[in-house]
Amino acid sequence: MAYSIKDVFYLSTSATITNGTSNGGSAQLDLSAYIDPIARGRQKGTGLAVYKAHFSMGQATDGEPIDDAEAGSARFGLLAGAGLGDNATNGITLATSSFAMTNALLVSSGDFYGPKSMIANANTPVSMINGTPSTQYVSPSKDVPYVIVRDNVCLVYEVGDQFTADHILSVRLECAQISLDQATLNQLLRTQTV
Repeated sequence: MAYSIKDVFYLSTSATITNGTSNGGSAQLDLSAYIDPIARGRQKGTGLAVYKAHFSMGQATDGEPIDDAEAGSARFGLLAGAGLGDNATNGITLATSSFAMTNALLVSSGDFYGPKSMIANANTPVSMINGTPSTQYVSPSKDVPYVIVRDNVCLVYEVGDQFTADHILSVRLECAQISLDQATLNQLLRTQTV
């Protein structure tokens, strides 16, 4: 399960956050080609180890840099096996617990704050996504990847303050297929139950 450049590949997806809307949305990434949660005879089951999740936020339909006047904010994340499908902004309302560290399905999560939002203008230490303030709460690592054994992962978001322009939230995953012994596979299947 060690991070190896020869085994790692990228998967990505994106969702458009529609301006002037509230609540949440999602984009589902089908992982069925990379996962086989059934061990057959001597053949082990396989899972998808996610080592890193890189998020990006861009404005308009082409992902241009964020406008200085943007005051929108959103919480975003990746949920393993959520099966939410593709939903436009205001298409779903996510439970607050979706982004909690106690959610076993949470692969990675963070917050985004537009340059004119209250948080961006406060003296709060935050990291940056494309030069715009953000906070990433949880993320897998090269040493301890999040292993997905369900057939999908959903990029989800919940709008805090409405956006003044459409935004594209995207994620790129550094991942690898890994073999799993039966005990580990069973534990992951129990943990990743929706």
